[in-house]
Amino acid sequence: MSIEKKHFTAHHFYPWVVIALAAAFLFYKYILQVSPSIMTEDLMRVFHLQGTGLGNLAASFFYSFLIAQLFVGVLLDRYSPRLLTAIAIFICAAGVYIFCKANTLNIATWARALMGVGAAFATVSYMKMTSLWFKPNQFAFVGGLLASAAMLGAIAGQVPLSLMVSTFGWRESLYFCSIIGLILAGLFYLIVRDKPAGATGLISERTKVEKISFHDVWMVLSNKQNWLITLYSGLAFAPIDSFAGLWCIPFLKETYQVSHTKAAFLASFIFLGVAFGSPLLGLWSDRINKRLPVMRINASVALVAIISIIYVNHFPLWLLGVLLFIFGFSTGAFMLGFALGRELNKITVAATIIALINTGDIIFSALTQPLIGKLLDAHWHGKLIAGMHYFSTIEYRYALSVLPAYLLLALILLFFIRESNSQQLVPE
Repeated sequence: MSIEKKHFTAHHFYPWVVIALAAAFLFYKYILQVSPSIMTEDLMRVFHLQGTGLGNLAASFFYSFLIAQLFVGVLLDRYSPRLLTAIAIFICAAGVYIFCKANTLNIATWARALMGVGAAFATVSYMKMTSLWFKPNQFAFVGGLLASAAMLGAIAGQVPLSLMVSTFGWRESLYFCSIIGLILAGLFYLIVRDKPAGATGLISERTKVEKISFHDVWMVLSNKQNWLITLYSGLAFAPIDSFAGLWCIPFLKETYQVSHTKAAFLASFIFLGVAFGSPLLGLWSDRINKRLPVMRINASVALVAIISIIYVNHFPLWLLGVLLFIFGFSTGAFMLGFALGRELNKITVAATIIALINTGDIIFSALTQPLIGKLLDAHWHGKLIAGMHYFSTIEYRYALSVLPAYLLLALILLFFIRESNSQQLVPE
């Protein structure tokens, strides 16, 4: 039996099987992450929420995600990525099941927090598997596909999930998602292995035998460049997660007077843009052997795009879709922050630095979703429709002004970050 397994894992297509399952976890994670944007009216009605309350419920995913993220990198660097990831997927599925059965806000909040704990492993696990199963010259492209898988999951969490919710209801749709999670956890545990038989991936023979130490962790935390990259990544990613993941659909419904399904379809262009942009911009940065010029150019494009989307409401829908795609495509350059951080640090701390940068994304997402809701509530003019707060386009514009501010700050930070020239530091 062990001979057959060894032969199977030695096959040239096996790394792609591993990364496909890791990508499926990302796909699943993003369905869960953006699902509240499909159910805003249902959740506000069932749990008696206003804008701030909905933002806090959605963001509880990120609060627990953030806490778990503090430990994920070190755990995956020291212990079995296969076992930890399978457990993490199971935890996500359990959280979804509890959420779909919840009758009180407290239970729903704790269930969504449980999803966040499991989901905290998705990005770092993908990058860890990439470092174990692929060669260094494949890392930027395969790493860029992380965003493709994540954003395709976000798209699935928009239009298809919206149709499911409209047809079967939000509870039944999430129950189905919990079953999918259990199946994925089982497949990951049965099929994936922790490392290649010959250990021919990114990690060399020397780094394989090294265990990450507290000194290594301290070196990561004391490096100013790592914190600048983390701050940049959080500022660049939050507009995608907060806008496309929660507030874009109600904003488009009000501003363009379109149906919920059509607004979800338009919002999916943002995720589609990121899905294409991240790997393609990764290839571009590899070709010119630089990260920062690509990141600066695309941060500028994203800034112009989001300003146009928020403050101009006279676009034909096809042009609006194009702008949403451009916004997503250019924002996809934030993924280069992971490559930059990996190249400015030792290989032995690959998962740790990825977890640190990912923490920046989660902090800003956790803060921004409820912040937008709070700004909406603060400028609400008192109008109610069917017992729920009604927000006008002007109120949305005011609240969403934080997004271009984030992108401007991210662009400024890029002038203080050092270029890596795509070279990986090796252990001393």
